[in-house]
Amino acid sequence: MKLIRQKIQTAQSRQKSYVDNRRKNLEFVVGDQVFLKITPLKVSLMAGKGKKLQPRFVGSYKIIQRVGNVAYKLKLLPSWFRIHNVFHVSMFKKYHPDPSHVLQPENIKIDEALTYEEKPVKLLDRKVKELRNKRIPLVKVL
Repeated sequence: MKLIRQKIQTAQSRQKSYVDNRRKNLEFVVGDQVFLKITPLKVSLMAGKGKKLQPRFVGSYKIIQRVGNVAYKLKLLPSWFRIHNVFHVSMFKKYHPDPSHVLQPENIKIDEALTYEEKPVKLLDRKVKELRNKRIPLVKVL
């Protein structure tokens, strides 16, 4: 039994050292500006743009309070009143003042799960791809 416990402890310490090497300790102070990570819905991936082109962060938002060791309270927009304003530190990205990085969140409707649905703006092109026994309609959207 002692041998099993010892093997488990060595395996756990080895895994901990691997994780600690890759982990970056993010700490923010009250008043810092951060970007907030959002995730798109799977439906929006079918709208023409791939996952790589979807926005990953919105903001910047001001940190109001530190809650525990790894959670922070943000000052969100009034239109986001349904979203809880305390987030884990892994949801943040440090804000460096550059206006080109800022995505205006007024244009995006984000729900409680921090997801959004992308709606097409304009139909650019349409064609039908013909295979041997079926036809696939293709649509290019902006």
